[in-house]
Amino acid sequence: MAEPIYKVITEAAFEASWSQGQFGGSADDLRDGFIHFSAAPQLAGTLAAHFAGQDGLVLLAVDPELLGPALKWEASRGGALFPHLYAPLELAAVLWAEPLTLGDDGGHVLPDGVPA
Repeated sequence: MAEPIYKVITEAAFEASWSQGQFGGSADDLRDGFIHFSAAPQLAGTLAAHFAGQDGLVLLAVDPELLGPALKWEASRGGALFPHLYAPLELAAVLWAEPLTLGDDGGHVLPDGVPA
């Protein structure tokens, strides 16, 4: 299996998606025309840049091999290649979902096993 990719969503979006079997994207995803993901080394930067201080978030670990050709790796922040999904995220591809908590410093605490 390939290394997981990660998606940060709100608890409300997670609950709504879970009942539908798929996640269609956040407002930012819908605006950009694809679902934004991060590889493990990009996750801390994504959290700091787009979710700083936000509570009520869920981290999804996703098997990229189950996303098929709709997953593209494209240049984004700093020219790094980021995974972008040009289709709804079928929740069958989700390996696990864990709530993100805020640490004493206000930064998000990643679940055990997620490379920082």
